[in-house]
Amino acid sequence: MLKLRLPTDPRWVNIAEKDLQEILTDHAYCEQKAASTAISLIVQFPDYPDLVTKMVDLVQEEMDHFKRVHEFILQRGLELGRERKDEYVNKLAEYFKKPGKSRVDQLIDKLLFCAMIEARSCERFRVLSENIEDKELSEFYYELMKSEAAHYSMFLLLAKDYQDEELVDQKWNDLLDYEGEIIQQFGNSVGIHG
Repeated sequence: MLKLRLPTDPRWVNIAEKDLQEILTDHAYCEQKAASTAISLIVQFPDYPDLVTKMVDLVQEEMDHFKRVHEFILQRGLELGRERKDEYVNKLAEYFKKPGKSRVDQLIDKLLFCAMIEARSCERFRVLSENIEDKELSEFYYELMKSEAAHYSMFLLLAKDYQDEELVDQKWNDLLDYEGEIIQQFGNSVGIHG
């Protein structure tokens, strides 16, 4: 379904399990950033009522996920810690840095950017759910995997609502190729996209 060009090596979970505080902190901030991105879309594109409605719901859902991850952190006697840079997201953002785009193209870029992050997060959550030894976290990540899949689909469908479907599919395939190249640099460190 996701069509990602390069799957995550399941051994990445061994890295994540060695530092649960780090993976949970990184995950919490991923949820907070997803909520912030949804708010940014509302602010930048208030004239798209369907988008605004979906983003309002997304903000609430992502902050609920943040709260739940934070509760896992507290239950395990860990600390949230400070926000981390997400090098994967920064590398992915470089793909879209081309000047002179129309407002609609800018919106499509943002929707595809979000779809890709959700797709990779979904895939990482699947790997965690299938391989992490902590049963409670395994169930949690399985639940979130399904949620991320829904978000990924929502962003892609929104893009196709606002631009020709064939053009969006071409842009998505090009982005999948790019993501397949950059993801090779990741998967060796603690972090949802690390």
